[in-house]
Amino acid sequence: MSRSTLGAQEIKAIYDRLATQYDRRERLLEWLLLRRHRRKLLSRARGEVLEVAIGTGLNLPFYPPECSISGTDLSPVMLQLAQRRAERLRRVVRLQEMDTQQLAFADESFDTVVSTLALCTVIDPLRALGEMARVTRPQGQLLLFEHGRCRYGTIARWQDRLTPHQVLRFGCHLNRNVLALVQAADLQIIWRESHLGGMLRLIQAIPFR
Repeated sequence: MSRSTLGAQEIKAIYDRLATQYDRRERLLEWLLLRRHRRKLLSRARGEVLEVAIGTGLNLPFYPPECSISGTDLSPVMLQLAQRRAERLRRVVRLQEMDTQQLAFADESFDTVVSTLALCTVIDPLRALGEMARVTRPQGQLLLFEHGRCRYGTIARWQDRLTPHQVLRFGCHLNRNVLALVQAADLQIIWRESHLGGMLRLIQAIPFR
């Protein structure tokens, strides 16, 4: 394993350690930028929903009330915080510790599968997207809000330079090409938005069957 790669257990340990600080660290960015994108994307959720890498549950306020939500995460400490948020919101959420690359659900189990700001930390994002597609029903959808490589060269080069350090600190790849990954995963994009030169992407996709 190279110094710029972490295993699942290492990533789990990082987020167990960061969990209690996570919301506080992200608060300003959430209010200035991320919340409105979460709200816009998750207004499209419907039916039985699976959110992978649910973290502390920051998406929970934005799901339509009729959605039935399940959530997974590598970090049990993150899941504890997500459960507390769900209780404050009076939402029933079924939470399980699980790796997105190996989802323990039957094929075609969910109407909507959600990932927000999570593909950056997955070891094999194509495998993760494949698993997300596998558990999506034939008339279902994937909703993605992800960050990745900027289309502007100067910024992209800085992302390349910083990525090894961010991987070791947070398991986070700053420079993944999210659009290319979704296309390579054999998903049909039916709606998308790009912000900040492509560094933030909102995508609604359906699996090819």
